[in-house]
Amino acid sequence: MPRLEEHCWSRSCASRVESKTFSGGNWVASRAEEMMSIVTTVLSNAYGSLHSVRAAHLIRRGLVLFTVGVVLALVLNLLQLQRNVTLFPEEVMATLFSSAWWIPPCCGTAAAVVGLLYPCIDSHLGEPHKFKREWASVMRCIAVFVGINHASAKLHFANNAQLSLTLAALSLGLWWMFDRSRSGFGLGIGTAFLATVITQLLVYNGVYQYTYPDFLYVRSWLPCIFFSGGVTVGNIGRQLAM
Repeated sequence: MPRLEEHCWSRSCASRVESKTFSGGNWVASRAEEMMSIVTTVLSNAYGSLHSVRAAHLIRRGLVLFTVGVVLALVLNLLQLQRNVTLFPEEVMATLFSSAWWIPPCCGTAAAVVGLLYPCIDSHLGEPHKFKREWASVMRCIAVFVGINHASAKLHFANNAQLSLTLAALSLGLWWMFDRSRSGFGLGIGTAFLATVITQLLVYNGVYQYTYPDFLYVRSWLPCIFFSGGVTVGNIGRQLAM
């Protein structure tokens, strides 16, 4: 009998130990699951806040680039109109700087797209642009671009080919002075090609016209202006991305 009681008591103690061990394991597992849930929630909230911050930053950059494009379009188009380089029908003219109403928003949208593309392409190619990354350089680039546009309306050469070659050299010089990146050169060429095609279509449909066209319906130096404009807006977009 004493042996039987001792055996039963040992079995009872063992079962209690196993029960405590099992309950302890459940408690640890539940706490680990709770901690994992908390960590997952914190990480998801952090990602959501980071995503919202990036989206807000992207919108702000786009608005700044849009404003820059509108201002440049008003100023540069005024220079072209004063020198009778471009002519608009009277019915499409507005009172604001004697410019067609649709030019500033179109140029602003194009500036926002190009300016946001430049840092994205740099990141995609794994080639962060580090050449002259300061606002003083960006302002000088804008001044040179305005000077090139003014030269297209102000300078007089024996023929348009000489003027086009001169502006092409100035545009390449602008890229070399303030950019020197493969992505900047490629996007500048793409911007010049696409903008020239769109301008050809607008002139072909009678929206406006160029005096003395020598490159289909436009002036042969127009791609140079678009190229330098793309490089300039790209530098502004890169600086804003910092």
